[in-house]
Amino acid sequence: MIPQITLNNGICVPQLSIGTYKVDDLQSVIRAGFQAGLDAVDAAEHYHNEAEVGQALAAIGRPRSEYYLSTKIWNLDHGYQRTLEAFEESVRRLQTQPDMLLIHWPCPMKGLYQETWQALQKLYADGRVKAIGVSNFLSHHLVPLLARARIAPMVNQIEFHPGYRQASTFDFCASRNIQVVAWSPLARGALVRNPVILEIAQNHGVSTGQVCLRWCLQHGAA
Repeated sequence: MIPQITLNNGICVPQLSIGTYKVDDLQSVIRAGFQAGLDAVDAAEHYHNEAEVGQALAAIGRPRSEYYLSTKIWNLDHGYQRTLEAFEESVRRLQTQPDMLLIHWPCPMKGLYQETWQALQKLYADGRVKAIGVSNFLSHHLVPLLARARIAPMVNQIEFHPGYRQASTFDFCASRNIQVVAWSPLARGALVRNPVILEIAQNHGVSTGQVCLRWCLQHGAA
């Protein structure tokens, strides 16, 4: 049974999901994930495979109500109107509306993530998505966003694993009830060969990947 977490808007989401970054055979991976009990898929426009994700989900034929889908607004699509257009383009590629929409990176040099967040708030208020959030935002990006936001981000997806805790960002999000979602929880595979993690895995009769995922879960991250 996949554990659930409750976001700050009250909705429950799976704590584990299927990542799609640099995945070649999406249909096989998503099907295997579903068979293993996972019921969430994480996508992004920048992965250049939203259409393939949509095709894989359609081919598997699982009822839409039975899985949770998230995607992200890419850096080139910042700005209020462009974000709304990019969302519609993602919907067309995915062949369905995502449950959660994130700003992929803050891109402070563009100075538009506040506008982008306004567009996400509209989509949320209009019922187009169930949750909105950010990705790769540090506390100094979140402070000005929260100061102007009508709706606080529900999640912040950041790199998070035993080799890179990002304590200040994690603790800031925890203090504001923003759920941390870990990307690259195995450090792009580097941690599966870490000698300390190997020893822990051997002591508990599990894989190094399981140790890394358990570390994330026990910290309260998705």
